[in-house]
Amino acid sequence: MDAVLRTVAQETSDERRAASRPSREEAEAAARVLLEWAGDNPEREGLVETPKRMVKAFEDLFAGYREDPREHLERTFEEVGGYNDIVLLRDIDFYSFCEHHVLPFKGKAHIAYYPSNKVIGLSKLARVVEIYARRLQTQENLTAEIIGAIDTYLAPRGIAVMLEAEHQCMAMRGIQKAGVSTITNQFTGIFKEDPAEQARFMTLIRTTS
Repeated sequence: MDAVLRTVAQETSDERRAASRPSREEAEAAARVLLEWAGDNPEREGLVETPKRMVKAFEDLFAGYREDPREHLERTFEEVGGYNDIVLLRDIDFYSFCEHHVLPFKGKAHIAYYPSNKVIGLSKLARVVEIYARRLQTQENLTAEIIGAIDTYLAPRGIAVMLEAEHQCMAMRGIQKAGVSTITNQFTGIFKEDPAEQARFMTLIRTTS
């Protein structure tokens, strides 16, 4: 429930921020200031168009702020032939940006759920990961947002989400330890209540063909 409330509250906050969004010209001016602060000359040939490119890159990298997961999760299907066992998507590639240093973290998401009386298109689950990942994030919050959105709009009997990622804010700066994986997971319903279901989920995402 906490994850659902955080998701709804963030969507409301996103709407308020969109109304006061700086102009493209203001964003490009800010990019020039950062280039100059870093010690380079934003007027030299190689950098003169860089502020425009930076702003365009930000549009792509943070496109999740302009998308609503509800649009992808509200369409469900009830004709499942009586199927009521686990539905699992594993190895969903994603990349996001640490909200503390605006450096990337990249990894894989694994999502499973037990349907109640409806299912959702498999690509929609991957889309939810993509929408929330393309925002400034912590991995913990990203995990909670994904599971909260699925629970809100699909209401299955249980959900399991695991994210595995490497954070460049740890590899490129600070302690500078590359190759370290951070794992976060969260469970609801059947998965939260039954450790055997958690074990089944872990076994399935580790099974190789």
